[in-house]
Amino acid sequence: MQNKEVKMKPDKVLSMLGITAKAGKVVSGEFATENAVKSGKAFLVVTASDASENTKKKFRDMTDFYHVPFYLYGTKDSLGGCIGKDYRSSLAVTEEKLAEAVMNKIKQVEA
Repeated sequence: MQNKEVKMKPDKVLSMLGITAKAGKVVSGEFATENAVKSGKAFLVVTASDASENTKKKFRDMTDFYHVPFYLYGTKDSLGGCIGKDYRSSLAVTEEKLAEAVMNKIKQVEA
């Protein structure tokens, strides 16, 4: 039996979120994300797939009301890790072009 090295394919969505965080254009955590949406600063909200149903519903409803794109993606650990924090259930991108870039990466993964 041969030993094969398994290479993990880099996650382009999480990489793009990391770049966005380095640019200082991400707010994370429920309170900060909610404030960004309600103040009109959020151009995209991403919530972890393993967040509670209550959290998912809260952000889905809020983003519908404020007309902000919303996606479920990754886990709490992966969302937090890609932006250099502990686990995060939700985050918002506060720059329009970077939000579009993240959405394009998500659409490529979904295709």
